[in-house]
Amino acid sequence: MGDIVGAGLLSHAPVIMFPEHIRVKENGGRDFTLATGLRHLREEVIDTVEHDTVVVLDSHWATTTETVITSHPRRAGLFTSDEMPGAINRLSYDLPGDPELADAVAEFAAKRPLWLAANDDPYLPIHYATLNLWTYLGRPETPWVSVSICQTATTEDYLRAGEVIAEAVAHLDRKVLLLASGGLSHRFRPLAELRDRMAGDPDNIVTPEARAADEQRIAWLEEGRHDRVVATMPEYRRFAPEARFGHYLMLAGALGGAECTAPGRRFSAYESGIGTGQVHVWFDRPEAGWRHGSVRR
Repeated sequence: MGDIVGAGLLSHAPVIMFPEHIRVKENGGRDFTLATGLRHLREEVIDTVEHDTVVVLDSHWATTTETVITSHPRRAGLFTSDEMPGAINRLSYDLPGDPELADAVAEFAAKRPLWLAANDDPYLPIHYATLNLWTYLGRPETPWVSVSICQTATTEDYLRAGEVIAEAVAHLDRKVLLLASGGLSHRFRPLAELRDRMAGDPDNIVTPEARAADEQRIAWLEEGRHDRVVATMPEYRRFAPEARFGHYLMLAGALGGAECTAPGRRFSAYESGIGTGQVHVWFDRPEAGWRHGSVRR
């Protein structure tokens, strides 16, 4: 059987795409750990864990009536961000795909039934929540597949979509890395303040309450308490987590939902992205499986 051999809640904050000298300048003389952490993740995990495909749960790809998974044989071209064209522009990309996996996910969803479809339209846009991570973590000829975050979905919908992804992975005998690409609390500083608040210092998070909510969830993830993160979603939504935290919830659903006990390990500090909460947390597959990775306290 196939399996998800590793998973991560990873930030794609645009600052990681800035040249290093600009990152250091904006961060008060040292690099953002969001950038250096991805390099360490590449060295310690991506280049050491055998995997066939990377599936990205893309928090910038908002769909409305269904979840969509890319089924292109290949996606290639030049990307300029409509959100930040001055910072991310003419980025060259060439990502092999995994149509067989995408189609299998859609087929398993249809059995539920679950509103999820595969799509290989050549004009389907790509987003930097996929490309920023691919720039750091992509390997030549390793397929990368993107999954949208349906903006009308509930917590349970996200969890079920993750379950379907895991079922398809197991059915096809795939070894998959699952990347939830997105942030934590997601309210920005006002425009007039942004350029004075570029540093990653958590004091720049938009409110102390949002910072506290983020740090609590990071602590739970490090303890393997996915159940607490899932159970407190109504409370957490007060702090506007990116994409309704659908990227993480789909990841959690694929790993067993509230039954997942896999502890996370940090590959960055908790840092601000102009007011939003950002972090890299990686979950290694426990030998006993995703539902039995640690003893709960």
